[in-house]
Amino acid sequence: MTCPPSDTTPQALDVRPLARSGAPLSGQVALQELPRWRDGAPDWPADAAETIAPVLAWALRAEYRVLPGGREQLWLHLDLSGWVPQVCQRCLTVYLQPIEVDRWFRFVADEATADAQDDDCEEDLLVWTPRFPVRDWLEDELLLALPLVPMHDTCPQALPFEPDAYLAAAEKPHPFAALSALKADGSSAQPKGGAGGA
Repeated sequence: MTCPPSDTTPQALDVRPLARSGAPLSGQVALQELPRWRDGAPDWPADAAETIAPVLAWALRAEYRVLPGGREQLWLHLDLSGWVPQVCQRCLTVYLQPIEVDRWFRFVADEATADAQDDDCEEDLLVWTPRFPVRDWLEDELLLALPLVPMHDTCPQALPFEPDAYLAAAEKPHPFAALSALKADGSSAQPKGGAGGA
């Protein structure tokens, strides 16, 4: 059984019933509902407004995994996808950056356990809480998925600084170099003794 997608994202969720049911939960969250993302984010590109919505699609699937000895361990899987506006650091124009997160997370009892196990495990860890803050967590994962240096694969317009053009300009003679050469030639042609020589 699959729950139909929802346009609302829960502020908090008890993950245990989700794991017991085995049913995924999915929905969409508007970028404007994520305050840490929204503050300082560039405007949505006008040329994409009619074709791409400023939302992130998410899907959660929880499960219990049985450990040796019969103890159960709670895991949560996240699919997160969408587009977010970024400023290209090469041409300084706004473009849409694709976001894709597809990852499993394991719950641990507290922050101390997470700190102790974090360096020795391959999976990501989450601290258990009966009311898991879904929306804040989705925003965390969005921010972590953003590139450190956002850039187009290929910029759509000429760059404000072109290295080749700079090198070509550097090879051209300085405009005052020719004037200096003329002055040098003129001074060498003039007699040293002056106009009224013997």
